[in-house]
Amino acid sequence: MRFLDNPPPFLFFTGKGGVGKTSIACATAVTLAEHGKRVLLISTDPASNLGQVFDLAIGNTITRIDAVPGLSALEIDPEQAAEAYRERIVGPVRGLLPDKELAAITEQLSGSCTTEIASFNEFTSFLADPALYGGYDHVIFDTAPTGHTVRLLQLPGSWTDFLQAGKGDASCLGPLAGLDKQRSTYAAAVEALKDPVRTRLVLVARAQTSSLTEIDRTQHELGEIGIHATHVVINGVLPPEAGHEALATAVRSRETAALETMPAGVAGLTRDVIALRPTNMVGLPALRSLVSETAPELPDGSEAPEATLPGSLAALVDEIETDQHGLVLCMGKGGVGKTTIASAIAVELAHRGHPVHLTTTDPAAHLEQTLHSAVAGLRVSRIDPVEATREYRDRVMATKGKSLDEAGRRNLAEDLLSPCTEEVAVFQQFSKAVHESRHEFVVIDTAPTGHTLLLLDAAGSYHRDVVRQMGDALSYTTPLMRLQDPSQTKVLLITLAEPTPVAEAEILQQDLERAGIHPWAWVINYSLLAAHPESPFLRVRADNEATQVARVESLTDRAAIVPLMAHETVGEERLSSVARGTTVSAVGALA
Repeated sequence: MRFLDNPPPFLFFTGKGGVGKTSIACATAVTLAEHGKRVLLISTDPASNLGQVFDLAIGNTITRIDAVPGLSALEIDPEQAAEAYRERIVGPVRGLLPDKELAAITEQLSGSCTTEIASFNEFTSFLADPALYGGYDHVIFDTAPTGHTVRLLQLPGSWTDFLQAGKGDASCLGPLAGLDKQRSTYAAAVEALKDPVRTRLVLVARAQTSSLTEIDRTQHELGEIGIHATHVVINGVLPPEAGHEALATAVRSRETAALETMPAGVAGLTRDVIALRPTNMVGLPALRSLVSETAPELPDGSEAPEATLPGSLAALVDEIETDQHGLVLCMGKGGVGKTTIASAIAVELAHRGHPVHLTTTDPAAHLEQTLHSAVAGLRVSRIDPVEATREYRDRVMATKGKSLDEAGRRNLAEDLLSPCTEEVAVFQQFSKAVHESRHEFVVIDTAPTGHTLLLLDAAGSYHRDVVRQMGDALSYTTPLMRLQDPSQTKVLLITLAEPTPVAEAEILQQDLERAGIHPWAWVINYSLLAAHPESPFLRVRADNEATQVARVESLTDRAAIVPLMAHETVGEERLSSVARGTTVSAVGALA
């Protein structure tokens, strides 16, 4: 693998969610450690699953992987980091300030901005502090899905510029003094990221047009802040041993076309191609095989039990239609096909004569590519973070800034340059979409899990503000209250029949439950088991899904399964066929 040739101290793996960054980062760490290097593997993903890959409890402290001498790992837990950050600020004044003031400070530090800052602080330390990284030959970062990664890597420059300019009115950042102490750390982190001698950025993609387009966008966005990718890994390419049945031939044809037409910027990078493995990348033998040039031996799947599958998506759409309006949230880990499922549901509801608004909060979503053309009764939009932020800034300047003098307006404009402004702006547009669901169907293709949790955390913060200010004086309904009401909101967790996506969806379900939001149904997407393949290779892959399908059904009262299609699920007709279940061959009914 060429991305392993003469590796520098820092290696980053980034790309669209669900492309296998964690597996490749873990395999790289194992390979380097088994060649005698001292390696630290770090996950900066809010939905990290390093522990599952190594079958070991890994938390927010550096943990040795005893099975691989020389290898240690760390998961930066955003919530733990945020709690520690809050305590560093609140702790010194506890007992000195009145309880009311302490509560106000704590509330200010309870939103998504604090989570972002806290994770960022820990992330940069491993790039800038020799005391932390000096004991290792290599530090490998398993980064978050693309949108999150771009934001994370942009933050060093953004915070440094913001602090350097002396903008002291950034209320959404929390106490600025706490951030100002990190100025030199941020600057050092930026320099490390820009230095190709110290840092190698590896883009990871599937042989899919959307995935390759996404890493091309990532490459351009990072290049604008002086961080340049040098390598690309095309992961999970269907190998010859998958056979030549119709499904395999169609998938292989799509992959070939995507690789032949990949963006020029990506095509010019040093490239490695990793074949799809018949089994999931969990455990050391699987990880070693991932970067090996030798194809793994095909397991004997002859004893695999016959699986009973959930029903089609059609039954879920029938139930959704019963209320005649409402909010449908398609949530889950990146790369599981939320855009496809959201679009299929929206198209079918429109075909049944309902007004439908389909929108996305995912910066990596491609609704236009999925739909191909306009659909009668279906309105499509996208919550664009850049546009939302511009509109928010303009509105604040026109309202709050209207009565200020020139110096005051200048200070307000500087405050609105804070990177946290985007979170507030996006949340306001999200709230509008939630409000519309009182009169029509609103289907939202949400961002990858980390983004979604930040968004819902913003909803929670807004809810607490309203409750505190309104008390029992007036009747009110906040966005969070709508999300918590099953008669108004149906949350669908989208997953793949693989260990990691199911585990992450389960964690998301637990997080939602703590916020008082009960997921209404699960959808297993792109299932080989439901497609009933014929080749031995694909049958082994399919049989591996049975355990995960059973696990999903144990976690929910409602489940549906959508097979991997021989054709791409794009365009009005194909999307509607998925929602109608006409392409699904499944046994059993919904629970």
